[in-house]
Amino acid sequence: MLNFNFYNPTRILFGAGKIAEIGPFVPQDARVLVLYGGASARSTGTLAEVLAALGERTVFEFGGIEPNPSYETLSRAVDLARAERIDFLLAVGGGSVLDGSKFVAAAVPFEGDTWSILEKRGSNIARALPMGAVLTLPATGSEMNNGGVVTRKATHAKLSFSSPHCFPRFSVLDPTKTYTLPARQIANGLVDAFVHTMEQYLTYPVNAPAQDRFAEGLLQTLVELAPRAMQEGEPDYDNRANLMWTATLALNGLIGAGVPQDWATHMIGHELTALYGIDHARTLAIVLPQVMQARRGAKREKLLQYAARVWQITEGSDDERIDAAIARTAQFFESVGIPTRLSAYQLGGEAVDAVVKALTEHGMVKLGEQRAITPEISRAILEAAL
Repeated sequence: MLNFNFYNPTRILFGAGKIAEIGPFVPQDARVLVLYGGASARSTGTLAEVLAALGERTVFEFGGIEPNPSYETLSRAVDLARAERIDFLLAVGGGSVLDGSKFVAAAVPFEGDTWSILEKRGSNIARALPMGAVLTLPATGSEMNNGGVVTRKATHAKLSFSSPHCFPRFSVLDPTKTYTLPARQIANGLVDAFVHTMEQYLTYPVNAPAQDRFAEGLLQTLVELAPRAMQEGEPDYDNRANLMWTATLALNGLIGAGVPQDWATHMIGHELTALYGIDHARTLAIVLPQVMQARRGAKREKLLQYAARVWQITEGSDDERIDAAIARTAQFFESVGIPTRLSAYQLGGEAVDAVVKALTEHGMVKLGEQRAITPEISRAILEAAL
């Protein structure tokens, strides 16, 4: 196991009705900006609950943060926060709203061009406004980590950032807030959490049995939860609660502590989203099986472990077991209605050229845990996913 430091200051308020308990965690004299996405925050009553919990505090609202939040929209939120002397942010929504709010938190006190926060991946963040979150979509883990991803529409650049200054002070995880989500978003959440776990697990052995077993347990849990989560009809509280908590654990830093991490699937997927607007989780479902195939030699030991422990594939030659594990992974994504081929999104060879060009322009030329995925290998991965 590698040497590491682990720190996570986010307080989790988990369960039905927990929005009502946020009062003690927001200063009474705070000037609060509530950020959210579309109309659902209001129509479902969640926004009203948040405003009621904030009581007599001075509160402003900023809506319209998109899926894959844009720098252009977030810059307007920064302008509002500066003009109104906001000193506390409260994000209400899914990972995109939370990611965007973290950027706003860092950008408001930032001196200089705020785009440089993304260009430098957050390394130049010296401070940020305090923020809290009310999560409505289990997927990204943004409710308990210090990172985010922002897209600049003008240039189709989708860049990630992180900073210890950007952890939420608290996050409300109320499973009942997922009840009105469409099946597409539940499926996206399942796949997003699954791939987050894989990016920190499917690398090479470093004698970290606790981390391995923890990651394998999360993967198995997601597979077990998926059929019930995707069922039509009245949602099951326990199922949604376990999905919400599993997605949080998949990217709160714990399973990645002390082990190598990959993230090539995410970097390639980000470019697909930025160029073609494909849902983030769906790009991951396209890319991951082909990354597993392209890097099967370097990942051989962990692939065999994954096959045996997650899918109970123990018979056949090493190569047969690896083939079966990759196939089961793609089948899982397909089972929740997410295609794993570029052709399902009406994309062909022209998309391969465009994505490889974007990866190169953004410096993504040495991806993966061993920094061995060159633009040529990225091309092969995408061509295999056609």
